[in-house]
Amino acid sequence: MASRLGLTLSNWWQHRRWYLKIYDVLLRLFALAGVAIVGAWGIFQLGLTNNNGSVDRNYRYLISVDQMQQIDTDTLKADQLDMLWNEQYIRLAAFSKYYPTNAHLILNAMNHCGNPAVANRMLAAAEVYIDHNEEYRSLADKLLRTFRSKPSKPSPNVIPWMDTPEWESLKEAIRADSALINKAGRLCGVEPRLIVGCLVGEQIRLFNSKREIFKQYLGPLKVLSVQSQFSYGVNGIKEHTAIAVENNLYDSTSPYYMGQDYVHLLDFETGDQSSERYRRLVDYRNHLYSYLYTGCILHQTMLQWRRAGHNIENRPDILFTLFNVGFSQSVPKNDPVCGGSHITVNDKIYTFGAIGFDFYYSGELAETFPYWKNTFTDHPVQSITQEQVIEIQHNVSDCKRPEKGLDSPTPTTKPKDSPAVTVLQATEKTDRNEWTTW
Repeated sequence: MASRLGLTLSNWWQHRRWYLKIYDVLLRLFALAGVAIVGAWGIFQLGLTNNNGSVDRNYRYLISVDQMQQIDTDTLKADQLDMLWNEQYIRLAAFSKYYPTNAHLILNAMNHCGNPAVANRMLAAAEVYIDHNEEYRSLADKLLRTFRSKPSKPSPNVIPWMDTPEWESLKEAIRADSALINKAGRLCGVEPRLIVGCLVGEQIRLFNSKREIFKQYLGPLKVLSVQSQFSYGVNGIKEHTAIAVENNLYDSTSPYYMGQDYVHLLDFETGDQSSERYRRLVDYRNHLYSYLYTGCILHQTMLQWRRAGHNIENRPDILFTLFNVGFSQSVPKNDPVCGGSHITVNDKIYTFGAIGFDFYYSGELAETFPYWKNTFTDHPVQSITQEQVIEIQHNVSDCKRPEKGLDSPTPTTKPKDSPAVTVLQATEKTDRNEWTTW
């Protein structure tokens, strides 16, 4: 019976016209689709697809994170804001011991958000999943308690010589010259912070050898001391050193040669190089040339040691020492040590190299003189052009200078035509005969 029915249907289909076959197929497909739609509607109406869900087991922790008080950082003082950030970093340090991947992600986000309240929420949200980790809780609490406890003998600065009025005044004077220092660094291919390290060593030496001058003039006005007798400028560059720097720029056979890009950096305008050099360095209003010569000394000394097989690019203590002792004592060796002239601050003796080293890694003025990835640039973006040379040469003011080889008295009033931070002259004392062997 079934086979006879199947045979009948087969014969019927074979003899059916082609367009009727298409019609039959489409009709059956629409019928199946209709059944499926009606079935789905029925299932939905019966509530068979409902998912009642549940309250998250961490609800009490999640709501506590969400309802954390929003801190208005604009109303906080700088020390309060620092305290908030420090506490988040301390918690993150403990967190990173157990969950370094998450700690790294949170640290990156913290550094970008700029809001300690958000950082606090991020840590609290992560802690939802580690309520069981008592070791972390204990470590974080211990670190926070230690941080919040008051030291028995608080000190504003861990570096003793920086905890002085001289340093506070010097910082302001250095900031005022930041544009010139950064410009000199770019022109010389030297990280400006290295130039400042030399400046700090020389100025701290002068400030503390001239206590009375500092109290009367340098401190109140927050200015740099300019030398004009045995050494020149704010960085105390001797004339024979300046001449050597100039010669090294041109002598391609010298171990100090900086390359063709820098040859014309210190070109002179006149034939009287001695007088022009003196006017460049002994300038009470514009110190660009002092910083250019300093940058060249650092760059040339680094190249001398590199060509001898010794890399001191990341040894600021050695670079500062060599700047202080001069080319004649720059002898490349395997084991150089920090030293230089002695500088006494509050009855404690430091060396020139140590003063510069302390500043370099202190973080002071880092926003003005940031750390470069590479402290020296072998090749500038482009060689020094003639237009740049002329522009550099115009950075010599028409201020009055003492006769070369003599010192004039320190002015008792601030010149009317000077910039906001004036440069005052200070008599250089011959205390450079105190050296530390290096």
